[in-house]
Amino acid sequence: MAQALPPLARGRVLGAAGALALLLAGTAGGYGYHRDELYFRMLPPAWGHLDQPPLTPLLARSLAAVVDEPWALRLPAVVAACLTVVVVALVARELGGGAAAQGIAAWGAGFGVFPLAFGHVLLTASLDMLLWPVVVLCVVRAVRRSPAWWLAAGAVAGLALANKLLVLALLASLGVAILLVGPRHVLRSPWPWAGVLAVLVVGSPSLLYQALEGWPQLRMGQALGETNADEVRVLVLPFLALLLGPLLVPVWGAGVVALLRRPAWRELRFLPVALGLLVVLTVVMGTQPYYPLGLLLVLHGVGSVPVAEWAARGRVRRGLAIAAVALDGVVAAVVALPLVPLERLGGTPVPEVNQLAADQVGWERYAEQVRDVAVDAGADVVIASNYGEAGALDRYGSGGVPVVSGHNALAALTAPPPAADVVVVVGGQYGWTQRFFERCEVRDRLDNGLGVDNEEQGVPVAVCHDPLEPWDTLWPRLAHLD
Repeated sequence: MAQALPPLARGRVLGAAGALALLLAGTAGGYGYHRDELYFRMLPPAWGHLDQPPLTPLLARSLAAVVDEPWALRLPAVVAACLTVVVVALVARELGGGAAAQGIAAWGAGFGVFPLAFGHVLLTASLDMLLWPVVVLCVVRAVRRSPAWWLAAGAVAGLALANKLLVLALLASLGVAILLVGPRHVLRSPWPWAGVLAVLVVGSPSLLYQALEGWPQLRMGQALGETNADEVRVLVLPFLALLLGPLLVPVWGAGVVALLRRPAWRELRFLPVALGLLVVLTVVMGTQPYYPLGLLLVLHGVGSVPVAEWAARGRVRRGLAIAAVALDGVVAAVVALPLVPLERLGGTPVPEVNQLAADQVGWERYAEQVRDVAVDAGADVVIASNYGEAGALDRYGSGGVPVVSGHNALAALTAPPPAADVVVVVGGQYGWTQRFFERCEVRDRLDNGLGVDNEEQGVPVAVCHDPLEPWDTLWPRLAHLD
């Protein structure tokens, strides 16, 4: 049975959350929309989409209807990041961590590289960053305190299904880890199975949508794997050091070691095993290398306890611990947030190491270039190769020319007018779509004017005439998942 919890270090924990809120709010308007934000604000309310459950797009579209600016769309990400700070501190407290441990947990969790990046931009990962640690904290409390916490874990996991089905990978990793190393006796209780039922009940809208639509997210995952797998499988292990920052590896590493070695924590040794299983699943899926972040944050909270104990043995050690967390946070902020002036960004390594930063640059300028070509050509329609291009034209205007895209969910939501003869084709699809037209001519190439190399920089803006087939035959060929 777990001992009584130490007091919550409100000053240190809320201080970290408050500092994070000020930093994220102060930088929320920097650079511009991320490509995913431009996409989410376009998607209509629905039970689900081809490549997304409904929650994050619904938040983005609702906020854009009130204030259509990046800082407004990012408010849920800011809130999620700040609440994550509190949850990770509660993990340290759950393991007996006092004020020092809770402080290390809170400041490290809030000011790590990917927590800052996901707190700055509204992505599905922004909400998962909060929901996953909450699920794991509930499981820990179910094992150590009261089995009724299994219901809470299941309810939160069910809510997470409305954001991304990936939480099932977390649940599978936790379940298999418990089977492998224990405590297996908890599975003989009805409570974990009640938690599974809670997942199914709360998550039923998302699961029902997927089942009725033929599990489109599995197709989406397969498409991402085909595109990303080679790179992701190389990056997964290095990313473990980069998710929070290299200087915080000793913290979550201490958590792994302590869970495996401390007798008092024996019942929680399934957590590092679950991390290993989740890493294996990430390698197998080959979709994105940051998937272990939520579980790694929990291990950071656990590791804050032995690190605080180590730091308490002398002033030098305490100074080293504080310096490591502070320096990691400073470097992370420069990499993850729009602190480098936009006009200088292209001359720094930030866009190369942080794709999220590169994907926030140039959208208004790109839309202007496409609009000029479309209006000058008297185009009937603009075909955007990806949802970022389509979203930028939707946000900044296309001169009254309809904009369509075959990318992901937009393929079913948009289509060229049946009589469209003059077509502007933007982006990477032009190279192979030009054969579907009588003639094509490149009129411009996208240039953000800032020297930032992103997916759009340098791609063609072409005018094509007279499609060789009817659009109801041609349009399905232009649909693509990635």
